[in-house]
Order: sequence, then structure tokens, then C-alpha cells
Amino acid sequence: MKIIVTGGAGFLGSHLCDKLIEQGNQVICIDNLLTGNADNIAHLQNSPDFEFVEADALDSFPGELDFDALYHLASPASPNKNNPRSYQALPFETMQVNTFGTWNLCQEALSRGAKFLFASTSEIYGDPLKHPQKEDYLGNVSTTGPRSVYDESKRFGETITSAFVRYHKLNGISVRIFNTYGPRMAQDGRAVIEFVNAALTNNPFPVFGSGKQTRSFCYVSDLIDGIVAALEKGKSGEVYNLGNPDELTILELAEKIKQLTNSQSEAEFVSQLPEDDPIKRCPDITKARQELGWEPKVSLEEGLKKLIEYLKTVQTP
Repeated sequence: MKIIVTGGAGFLGSHLCDKLIEQGNQVICIDNLLTGNADNIAHLQNSPDFEFVEADALDSFPGELDFDALYHLASPASPNKNNPRSYQALPFETMQVNTFGTWNLCQEALSRGAKFLFASTSEIYGDPLKHPQKEDYLGNVSTTGPRSVYDESKRFGETITSAFVRYHKLNGISVRIFNTYGPRMAQDGRAVIEFVNAALTNNPFPVFGSGKQTRSFCYVSDLIDGIVAALEKGKSGEVYNLGNPDELTILELAEKIKQLTNSQSEAEFVSQLPEDDPIKRCPDITKARQELGWEPKVSLEEGLKKLIEYLKTVQTP
């Protein structure tokens, strides 16, 4: 197959490009490098099955470009307001790529009879009142809070995809991605990266709030397998949660990383939780198990060990 991946130079996108090429596909990676990193795909540049195009998801494709499937992963994703590449620092770019960009890419896929996958997010559930979160839960969200530029534009991206399916018969699917970690993850302030870096240097673990807020962490190879399974096996018009249902508190995560690194680091409570930051986050993946035959395989300990070894090689002196 010939496959397009938007956001293909990002953390998830680059791993998706790897997977698709391993399967024998031809991959066109489209990325404007606003938050993506060319280093993530440098190892693919000499592959005859890979092409990188520096472009925006809002741009029209050349008329002669044919493809069989399109994975739309392009979007800023970091919630850290102090990171210049976060969605709070890039609010309008974030809203554009998830709305106008999604609309444009649905049209491009439709015109070529190609399958389309929209990478949505667990953030659409907001600070959930139901736990764990199932796909039919409508969420507890703010339309005006600081995270809304990401949360709401992803929700509308799902709406756009669903409308193209319903009214134009696009073969389109959305996946809601829960917390994912692994090599090439941007060092943008998210807990796993911050904690591993802190442990490797024996610095304090920076903890927001009480540290009792929960997350569920999925290793990147599992998540990518889920994304591919969703496009290959998912039903058009459906939405699938993709993540690891093993839930733990942020303090438990810090303790696990401390043990695996033999670190002397201790938790340091740096500030209250950011506005609209969810207290609980855990996917119900029953639907993905039943319809896609997918579930995570990599344990948290195994995945953290891989990330720790990777970060040891990329740390600056």
C-alpha cells in the first residue's frame, strides 16, 4: 500500500512510519516540523519506501498523488504551557490542524477512495466523572479553559471525520490515544520523561498537586500496533480507545522509576495541579479487544527499562 502519515516526524508518527515500512508499505511522511523533529526520521531517509515532504496538513495535495490510506497524526500535543512547542503556546496552529486540517485531509482521502484515520485523544474526556472511560462517555470538558484549544479541536476533528463518513461515505475511523511513552518522546515536561531524567541525575521528581492523580501509560510499540489495527480492522465511523488500562498514581510512577534507576531522587511538590488537569485517566479498551483483537503487551516495567536505556544515550553532559 501507499500510505500518507501527517505528523510523521513526531514521536508517534515516526514510530508509525517505521511500522508501516516494516510491513512492506510505501510511506509518505508529511510534516511542517512545527513540533516534529527531522532527527526522528533520519534513519528512514535512505529507504526506497520512504519519502519526506515538508508541508502543512492544510495544504492541498498534488492531483496526481494517489494513496491507499492516510493517518492524520499532525498536531501539537504537549500540555506544558512553558514549552514553546506545546498546544497552549501554539493555540491557533493547534485548532487549525485539528479542524481545517482534518477537513482538508478527509476530502483528500475521499477523492482517492482511501482509508482515513484521525488521531484523537483521551483529552476529549476532560476531567472524567466516569471511570474508566468508555467510548460512549461524552466527557466533562471546558470549552473555554486553557486546554480547550486542544481538547475541543480534537473533539471537532472527530465530528468532521464522522460527518464525512455519514454524509460522503468516507472510510474513516478515529482513535482516542491515552498517555504513551517511549524513545523519541519529546522532552516537553510530561511526567514520564521528567521523572526519568530526574532519576538519572538524582534530582527531585517534580510533582504537581498531591501526586495522587492517576494515569495509564502505554508503551509506544503497543500504541502503534493499535493504530494500525484500527485502520486495518476497525469499522468505518467508529471510535476506539487505545491505551494501557493499568492505572497508577503519579507518585507510584515516580517510585517505580526510582527503583529501576537505583536513584536517590525524592518527590518534590512544585505547585498545584494545572487548570483542568484530570484527576483520573484510564481507558476501557473492551471495544478494541473485541473488534480489533488488540491489547497492550509491554508491561510498565519493561517499557520504562527501554526508555531509561534510551535516555541514557541521548542525555547531554
